[in-house]
Amino acid sequence: MPKLGGLGVAVLGSGMAVPGKVVTNQDLEKMVDTSDQWIVERTGIRTRFVAEEGVLTSDISEEASRMALERAGISPEDLDLILVGTNSPDTLFPSVAAKLQGRLGAVKAGAADVQSGCTGSLYALAMGASFVASGVFKYILVVGAEVLSRLVDWNDRNTCVLFGDGAGAVVLGPARDEGLSGRVLGFSLKADGAKHDLITLMGGLVEHPASHETVDQGLHWVKMKGNDVFKFVNREIPPFLDGFLGEMGFAPGDVSSWVFHQANWRIMEGVLRRLGVPEERAVVNLDKYGNTSCASIMMALHEAIVSGRIRKGDKVVISSFGAGMTYGAMLMEF
Repeated sequence: MPKLGGLGVAVLGSGMAVPGKVVTNQDLEKMVDTSDQWIVERTGIRTRFVAEEGVLTSDISEEASRMALERAGISPEDLDLILVGTNSPDTLFPSVAAKLQGRLGAVKAGAADVQSGCTGSLYALAMGASFVASGVFKYILVVGAEVLSRLVDWNDRNTCVLFGDGAGAVVLGPARDEGLSGRVLGFSLKADGAKHDLITLMGGLVEHPASHETVDQGLHWVKMKGNDVFKFVNREIPPFLDGFLGEMGFAPGDVSSWVFHQANWRIMEGVLRRLGVPEERAVVNLDKYGNTSCASIMMALHEAIVSGRIRKGDKVVISSFGAGMTYGAMLMEF
């Protein structure tokens, strides 16, 4: 059963950060063979934020984390664990989470990165919620952060129009009655590794160690079979979400807000239509930030909370999908 047992767990505070450089569709028109109309019609994206030279994933992770900790009223010294979902860490090792632990002064916290495609931050949320529910840890910082602009081929119009940089963070802890906190009711995590070749970054590690040849072949850039990803999501995600909610004892119509991975509006619209859910129930910030991968659900959740979009008593589904292929969902009640 996907229901979370044990102690009550909730999102106690949230935060987000984006770098300072904005890249518009009009800017991309000058770089590759594309147009604002083409990008908007096919993705819904109008702008995205790109990290300036020298800005790292750990930098924007720290900014989002400090906001989340402040809003939760939790000191870094009180944290027991830091989990960072990312596909664009500063380095493979040390982890972003370990660097973040040191910067925050979270002296008693463990730290680990979670890499599971764009679903990485949802996997990290589920892991964190399980730790708190078990009573092993009390306060956990979960971050989704990306500087994917460094891993995108800006001459490839199929990918460079999609991605942006950013970070979102939440503090998980024991559920409390005061204020607006999102109690985790349950979650489900899935994967279909037979589709591992749909979204890839092949160069630089064990299978294709870095060499002149891997650079020349473009193996150090994100590659995506866009049509196949679109078909996979529209085939797999609607029945998965319907089944997940059914196991939790709810129907899609019971959900007030849907916080989807902000990958493509046409994908979100297709999933909503198949579930019979009105479009206005989707939390959408894709137009401003583009696809920020692991950061997207965290940033969308934060904006929905601070804007008042999510209110006391609302049931909220967070759902994502990504390279692997991985996917999952979490149900919260605020």
